[in-house]
Amino acid sequence: MAQYDLTAKVAPYLDRHLVFPLLEFLQAKQLYSEDQILKAKIELLAKTNMVDYMMDIHKLLYPTGEVPPAMMDRRVEVVGRLKSLEESAAPLISFLQNPQLVQELRSDKQYNLQMLQDRYKIGPEQIEALYQFAKFQFECGNYSGASDYLYQYRTLCTNSERSFSALWGKLAAEVLMQNWDVAIEELNRLKEIIDSKNFSSPLNQLQQRTWVMHWALFIFFNHENGRNGIIDLFFQERYLNAIQTNAHHLLRYLATAVIVNKRRRNMLKELIKVIQQEHYTYKDPITEFLECLYVNYDFEGAQQKLRECEELILNDFFLGKEVQENGFVTVPLRDEFLENARLFIFETYCRIHQCIDIGMLSQKLNMNYDDAERWIVNLIRNARLDAKIDSKMGTVVMGTQYANVYEQIIDKTKQLAVRSYMLSNNVASAATATQAR
Repeated sequence: MAQYDLTAKVAPYLDRHLVFPLLEFLQAKQLYSEDQILKAKIELLAKTNMVDYMMDIHKLLYPTGEVPPAMMDRRVEVVGRLKSLEESAAPLISFLQNPQLVQELRSDKQYNLQMLQDRYKIGPEQIEALYQFAKFQFECGNYSGASDYLYQYRTLCTNSERSFSALWGKLAAEVLMQNWDVAIEELNRLKEIIDSKNFSSPLNQLQQRTWVMHWALFIFFNHENGRNGIIDLFFQERYLNAIQTNAHHLLRYLATAVIVNKRRRNMLKELIKVIQQEHYTYKDPITEFLECLYVNYDFEGAQQKLRECEELILNDFFLGKEVQENGFVTVPLRDEFLENARLFIFETYCRIHQCIDIGMLSQKLNMNYDDAERWIVNLIRNARLDAKIDSKMGTVVMGTQYANVYEQIIDKTKQLAVRSYMLSNNVASAATATQAR
């Protein structure tokens, strides 16, 4: 399944620290050789301050080799720089660590800056040092400390660009600490700024939106309301345009969210339209499954793609999250996906056929006969479908589906307003022409 791995496409839109969990996942799944993953980790760590971690990985990659002198020198450099930044930011850090003094801060940033300068001799240099210290802490892997300092920095900062950068850093820190409730709040703040800010060029704004959607994947597939969140965000016109322009691979995650979210089935038609438009640019088993079922009505193809979807989900970092319950390891999203995908197949098949062979349907659902029959019985009962099962013949007989009276009225009057408007315009035009003559 390495051909469907999106790590190489997703990584350029992530902070390098956010790429580490993806590499850990790939290492556990053994999609690539151990040496490839370890070399990728070292290359990633080389541009951070996590020198000790890099040295540990180097020892795993080269068990008999010595740690390169450059790494030792880099470690000395990092420790020295950390002490220097801590000293520069020390007056402000000391102030922020005192709850009684922090209570003196107000929402008025100008007041805060003047008060800090007059009473505690803390000026712009110390505030800038706090930002640099927080950034350095993040690069060292101290995400908790970085998050706290970046939050305090934003309460004092009057530079909008610096504040914007600090917000990105705080979002990354919250994601890496898996504080999903806080992370989604920071994500919403970031999105609001991006949508309202005047960027130097539309291309820059497009890039920012693309980054937001990639970072949001960590939240949407872990937060309890994430499946609604990803649909709400990705289907907004500006963000959907960003997907179609910059990041077609995000269609995998949007399609998955729509399939597993029963309450948002109304978005399926719009999703399929987008998948068709981008068919020649991006496709994978999940998007092809929907095409087979709703565009080509190819049930054999859908059956084959469903098998591939299961493997794909298990080997995707965002979709294949494992949960341990009662001593068993499960992948909840995979189970929900398969359940809903089978429902899609059954519903589509029932629209076309009136009498359905259970044996043949079990093959299309990738289930054995008894499980398929039990699944169909439960589905008919829960969904209150007009259908009956003939156990002797091994068939499902669908009743004739009639639209209720309200649906008939809506269908017949759907274009009434438009027709009335056109008729009144025609009458007015005719009257005007008569008067002119």
